[in-house]
Amino acid sequence: MPTALVTDSTAYLPPGSLHGLPVHVVPLHVVIGGREHEEGVDIGPARVADALHAFTPVSTSRPAPGAFLEAYESAARDGADAVVSVHLSGELSSTVAGAELAAEQAPVPVTVVDSRALGMVMGHAVLAGARAAREGASAATVERLVRETCAGSSVVFYVDTLEYLRRGGRIGRAGALVGSALAIKPILGLRDGQIVPLERVRTASRAIARLEELSLTAAERALGAHPAGADLAVHHLDAQARAEQLADRLAERAGRLLGDRAAVGVEVVELGAVVGAHVGPGTLAVAVVPRVGG
Repeated sequence: MPTALVTDSTAYLPPGSLHGLPVHVVPLHVVIGGREHEEGVDIGPARVADALHAFTPVSTSRPAPGAFLEAYESAARDGADAVVSVHLSGELSSTVAGAELAAEQAPVPVTVVDSRALGMVMGHAVLAGARAAREGASAATVERLVRETCAGSSVVFYVDTLEYLRRGGRIGRAGALVGSALAIKPILGLRDGQIVPLERVRTASRAIARLEELSLTAAERALGAHPAGADLAVHHLDAQARAEQLADRLAERAGRLLGDRAAVGVEVVELGAVVGAHVGPGTLAVAVVPRVGG
């Protein structure tokens, strides 16, 4: 395969999804009570949720540039003559900067892509690029697929409290809501890689209902631009039952609303330790990702 992909652990790719694909995953770090862990290696979302419930200090950090360099070198040893490296929004993390530093020393050309997103927006973009790479696509084609997939995608999410985003400094323009946080259940989104407020709702049940409506609207919009189909990922932290109920409703309503216009897939993917540490238990998010043509 002439082109390989590198991504980071916040893509939250489901187990088994990378089988046979030229993808290397570099873990971000989570620190709980002063002890450092690698996401997806020796820590998962349940441990982070428990720590947050117990008010144990939790922080996160990017991988060292050397970890990216090792991934690029590994891809070269496996036969790749180019790498497309896709990462968490640079507005939320310095992960992209670490990848760019490592790219300067890589043994093959590396194109670093700021996804301006997280979770399965990144995940589906990486999978689309990797499938093309498996068929022999050039690095330029893989990069285009990744960028177009990310650009056409959206993320809408609900958090039980803004406190975790505030503590971690990732709150962005949603910081304007903090003063009234006790009186509202905020619905947030990602725009240009930053967290932005979308709506203020008074109860959790209404917030989840609006999350559903906004996700369906986003799916319709994505399909209007990319009739080949769309994938929806319902992310959560410590809210499995709610996530499954939301996914079932989205699948049913998308089928009714969109009919034969396109295939729509819906899956439940738990948020990992890094993003979970910043949004907190009870979070629900929906990523809407179009299937971009090759």
